[in-house]
Amino acid sequence: MHAAVDTLGNLLSLLVTPANEQDRAQVGELAQAVQEATGQSVEIAFVDAGYTGDAPAEAAKEHGIRLEVVKLPEAKRGFVPAFATMGGRTLLRLDDTLPTPGARL
Repeated sequence: MHAAVDTLGNLLSLLVTPANEQDRAQVGELAQAVQEATGQSVEIAFVDAGYTGDAPAEAAKEHGIRLEVVKLPEAKRGFVPAFATMGGRTLLRLDDTLPTPGARL
């Protein structure tokens, strides 16, 4: 699944493909759909490392979009737990979100 959202998180385009297809191969179709949804106003797209390479960059460029690949400074390996302390208790979450201080549990 490939989703394109704007800076506010609004969905611009959604493309569902089989799992055996490369992310890079979907850039042209996704870029075209984004430009159609936005009236050709998108100039840059921030993407993950799955879209690295000359072919995806060229496919996006054909639709007037420059790809900017965002890479983590250090890749996470394995399970990375998130901890927070609230009200004297330590909380462990299995995802990236933690409750805000003062939130009811």
